[in-house]
Amino acid sequence: MDLILIFLILNGDCGLDTHTYIVLYLKRGGSAISELTKALEEYLSLLLGLTNKEHGLEELVEFRWKELEDGRQVSCVQNSWFEVLSVLHMMAMLTLMEANLKLIPKESALSERLVSPDCMRDAVDLLLKAAGYLNFCIHNVLLRLPTDIKNKLPSVMQGSFLEAISHQALAQGTEVQLGLAVQSKNATLSVKRRLACEQLIFFAKAYNCCLSQVNAKDGAAASKKQLLFIKWKHLEAKAAAYYYHGLILDKCTEPSSHVSAMCCFLAAEELLVESKKACLTFCLAEPTTRASPPWGAMKHLHKKIPETAMKKSQMYGYILEQDKGLKKLPELPEFQLSLKPDEYELPEVDSAKWEIPVPAVQTTLKEHLNDADHQPQT
Repeated sequence: MDLILIFLILNGDCGLDTHTYIVLYLKRGGSAISELTKALEEYLSLLLGLTNKEHGLEELVEFRWKELEDGRQVSCVQNSWFEVLSVLHMMAMLTLMEANLKLIPKESALSERLVSPDCMRDAVDLLLKAAGYLNFCIHNVLLRLPTDIKNKLPSVMQGSFLEAISHQALAQGTEVQLGLAVQSKNATLSVKRRLACEQLIFFAKAYNCCLSQVNAKDGAAASKKQLLFIKWKHLEAKAAAYYYHGLILDKCTEPSSHVSAMCCFLAAEELLVESKKACLTFCLAEPTTRASPPWGAMKHLHKKIPETAMKKSQMYGYILEQDKGLKKLPELPEFQLSLKPDEYELPEVDSAKWEIPVPAVQTTLKEHLNDADHQPQT
């Protein structure tokens, strides 16, 4: 898939009447994303000059964005802060794409998806960076837009949707960390359970934000598809959390703890089955997509959860037969979230492009004589 970006460059030497359309046509890949991001950062430093109230240009330029697939115009807004929001949104999406590329093996012919730990750590850093862009949009840019413009924004740029994607980025960053913990021999069960529970909290927040956006916008297609994806990942995260919580409970010596652990394993198995159904629903929703095979922590859990649930049911199932009241799913522990979006600051304004020459003051003879008449007598 190719990336095409068209944006407006204002020529500071020739004034606002002259502009140049810069078209960047970049092939898909990491280097192309870096080039495009750099171009957006340079454009942003110039664009911020329009937002300066001293220049009086905030609502002078009309910014238009179109769908690349069908050429349909999505938005046409005469507000420079809208353009700042659009550019930061694109930078966030490019960063998410770059994180995704880090997690795709370079040798696609391999039957097994192998990603190096370094690439996984780089992906986490990129996910936090993308969340930082989105967080800045929510708390620093959207607030500057008038209500009528905010109401006309595309569904994917509404505050609740941006917040959903930010939480999703943090959730998937935690998911990658859980995958690293599963691969590590030094990671304890407590660490894995904590990561699984944190991942679940992030996905729950993302789901609630996306759900409110779908309800508010009467179910826009992009919001619906995103909601189905988050629902799928939320069910996977919940299955992981109950599985690791069950492993810790099973280490206790009391019979009731073993029963509680078995309830966790059975719940995890049911959630895993539901997550597979949710994955299929997501894939079949328009636009249709193909599900990637399980990898990382979920590849491990797709095998371990059914095995453990069956084994523990055979060991402790008789206790539940004797006392049905013991069949109660324990609550998951709550943890303080460790991942946070990166702090983002807008670049400095390219002041050289916004220097307005001050014309030399010329005094006419009449003005000079009038000034002389008002001179005090000595």
